[in-house]
Amino acid sequence: MKLHADQPDLHTITAYEAGWIAVNGQRHTQSIILSSTGGWLPWSCARFEALTPGHFESLLASTDERPELVLFGSGTRLRFARPALLQSLISQRIGVETMDTLAACRTYNILAAEGRRVIAALLIEA
Repeated sequence: MKLHADQPDLHTITAYEAGWIAVNGQRHTQSIILSSTGGWLPWSCARFEALTPGHFESLLASTDERPELVLFGSGTRLRFARPALLQSLISQRIGVETMDTLAACRTYNILAAEGRRVIAALLIEA
């Protein structure tokens, strides 16, 4: 029996550990933006402490469709970004959920498989 994915063009997180994430089998060791309606892009932030409003503004430029939700993977532990950093998303009424990066990976896969318009901003710290 031949099995087919429901959405063959969907980018799925296939493996993860502290320090790296695999998307469709391709390993990434730097922070990435992953969209359920498009592809993935490198995210130019290497540390939580270096986050700026521009990092979150760039999320909207990474996809053609407006997301319902942004999952922010804050690294190896749960840390919340200051509301001022998220203002560009909040002002457009886009939901933001913060969790550690590994939990964000699991949540992204579930929501993307359900057909939700979700972006995962995954901080991968070296």
